[in-house]
Amino acid sequence: MSPRSASVNEELRRRSRERLLQAALELVSERGYDATTLGDIADRAGSARGLVSYYFPGKRLLVQSAVHRLMHRTLEEALEREPRTEDGRERMARAIDAILGLARDHPVVMRQHMAGILQGEGFKQCPEQRRLAELLSDTMSRYGSSDTAADYPMLRALLMGAVFAALVPGVPMPVPVLRGELFRRYGLEWERGVPPDAGAPGGTYHEDLSRFFAPGSREPGARHDDGSGHGHAGGQNQEADGAGQSK
Repeated sequence: MSPRSASVNEELRRRSRERLLQAALELVSERGYDATTLGDIADRAGSARGLVSYYFPGKRLLVQSAVHRLMHRTLEEALEREPRTEDGRERMARAIDAILGLARDHPVVMRQHMAGILQGEGFKQCPEQRRLAELLSDTMSRYGSSDTAADYPMLRALLMGAVFAALVPGVPMPVPVLRGELFRRYGLEWERGVPPDAGAPGGTYHEDLSRFFAPGSREPGARHDDGSGHGHAGGQNQEADGAGQSK
């Protein structure tokens, strides 16, 4: 059998990583962080268990990357939804509503995310987090900031603080109250974005999160091709490792 080309190996690696991110997000949403193992994630993704460590050094970073994917794709959808706008104030309102909406619609994964970044390992940068940072920084710039380098970290801190406040067990603050405070800080009219009583045009909650991952990364019950021309069903497929060899 002739060796796989570099482009085929790269595509297999991309799909493997996408499946792991999607599986991690699904399982933590369903079971919680502590009840989800790396083996569970690999099985749901249809990947060899040893492959997980090739892409991620541990469960915490894998889950953190998965939640950052959820955050940046949700934000991206909110900013680019119809009617499209270049109005910086409207885009700021949409950004605030998108992030607060995650606390409302995905409390399990967002609570775990907030708890995780406060652990000893702390916050880790990853491609998904960098994309989220780019979107928020661009939102701050379009809003009219004269010093985005200073104003973006404050926006990020305020949004994180609001999400934390919305998720504190036993004493959560209502999302509309937090929204009102953020809107007042940035001088935004309540009618902008998606007011709580308006109903989101394409809100943040969907049981199927597959749209946030690369097309073809995984379909329930689908047979996956390991690149050798042989399909494997469900969790029994074999993936290419970093050297392009099948496991």
